[in-house]
Amino acid sequence: MGNEGKELKVTDKRMFTPEGELREEYRFLSEKSTATATPEPEPAPAPPPKAEEARRPSPPPQEDRRPAGFPETPAGFGPTFFDLVQMLMEPAVIYLGDMPLPDGQSAENLEMARLHIDMLDVLRQKTFGNLTAEESASLEDLLYRLRVRYVQKQKRG
Repeated sequence: MGNEGKELKVTDKRMFTPEGELREEYRFLSEKSTATATPEPEPAPAPPPKAEEARRPSPPPQEDRRPAGFPETPAGFGPTFFDLVQMLMEPAVIYLGDMPLPDGQSAENLEMARLHIDMLDVLRQKTFGNLTAEESASLEDLLYRLRVRYVQKQKRG
């Protein structure tokens, strides 16, 4: 094979020693972070989760949800749950034939309408217990109205 005369060199690139100390080549990270860091108050301990909440994985902290590269949106000006519901509802209304396309034609397709109504129901199921009363009532009302309209259209066709 041709590799018989070559030496193999192994370099440990880990940041910490086996004792848990920061290696010399990474000490600059420790110095930089302590120079700019300000002590933050200790958060209050969280109450133990209820049995129902213990099974559900906790969402990541809010700051981890922000996409990289986008400027921070001021509080109260970003997309809301209602915007998401609106975005998922519009195709259902179009496929029910209740909203014309820009050219004035109808895009009635009950199979696609049902798919989008079912997607809204998935959203309702997956967010159960995590919505405000207003958000929950709005989603329930919208689903009811879309389902009634779907049944009306299905009986006519």
